[in-house]
Amino acid sequence: MLRCGQMIFAQALLCRHVGRDWRWDKQKPQGEYLNILTAFVDKKDSYYSIHQIAQMGVGEGKYIGQWYGPNTVAQVLRKLAAFDHWSSIAVHIAMDNTVVIDEIRRLCRAGNGENSDAGTVCNGYTGASDPSCALWKPLVLLIPLRLGLSEINEAYIETLKHCFMVPQSLGVIGGRPNSAHYFIGYVGDELIYLDPHTTQPAVEPSDCSFIEDESFHCPHPPCRMHVSEIDPSIAVGFFCRSQEDFEDWCQQIKKLSLSGGALPMFEVVDQLPLHLSNPDVLNLTPDSSDADRLDRFFDSEDEEFEILSL
Repeated sequence: MLRCGQMIFAQALLCRHVGRDWRWDKQKPQGEYLNILTAFVDKKDSYYSIHQIAQMGVGEGKYIGQWYGPNTVAQVLRKLAAFDHWSSIAVHIAMDNTVVIDEIRRLCRAGNGENSDAGTVCNGYTGASDPSCALWKPLVLLIPLRLGLSEINEAYIETLKHCFMVPQSLGVIGGRPNSAHYFIGYVGDELIYLDPHTTQPAVEPSDCSFIEDESFHCPHPPCRMHVSEIDPSIAVGFFCRSQEDFEDWCQQIKKLSLSGGALPMFEVVDQLPLHLSNPDVLNLTPDSSDADRLDRFFDSEDEEFEILSL
């Protein structure tokens, strides 16, 4: 799941820096694409390296070597993104199957004007700031979901398919039991996915900052599996470059929830519902020091369910 988290976040950074229309070729990596690759190289000083994800996971209660669920890896990536000033993205994890528009607006507008000077450093590379972030930070929205107990509820299948059709889609991280995958689309009743379990040679940047990048891409057709085989614990990802893009996403999701024959996987609301905003329910004070405890309270990892006999 750690590698799947890297894959969906790498796609987010590609959308952020080079656009969705960008296509890979075998020429020497350079520019912003090279900066993105450098952020994922397996070295401790790379922002999204396997080392950083594993170490940050300790703060989420996962010892190095333990299995990560989709929610845990999403929480870890949110924390790591705070150190990536070059990308300057806002990462929001929507808990309790609820996307709160007001929370996202505050997040994406927070810190306007900060880190706006040219010469921002990313993994040793210097780049100019993006003026488009002055009023609204690009948004990576990750929504951890549980779509069944031991297998996916068929009522959610059509909604899951439609999520891949939304223009802002980053795909889905999840998989089968004990096998994580990154889902990027579907054909009929089959999901298309990339499998991170293929062993490849380690990538070492050269002194001239050249990276052999072929192993970062899929040289063969992606795999397929029937949608009913997916584990019900997933995280859906979306990338919204601007406020207008986010507003369009909200409209797309609301239209989907109104369409017949599809059960919504999550809801989009303007403000946090009262039953989730009352700190007395959790016996916690609503200050920033409790933010991580709130996240863990509402965690929806897949190993926490137990069937009780009556």
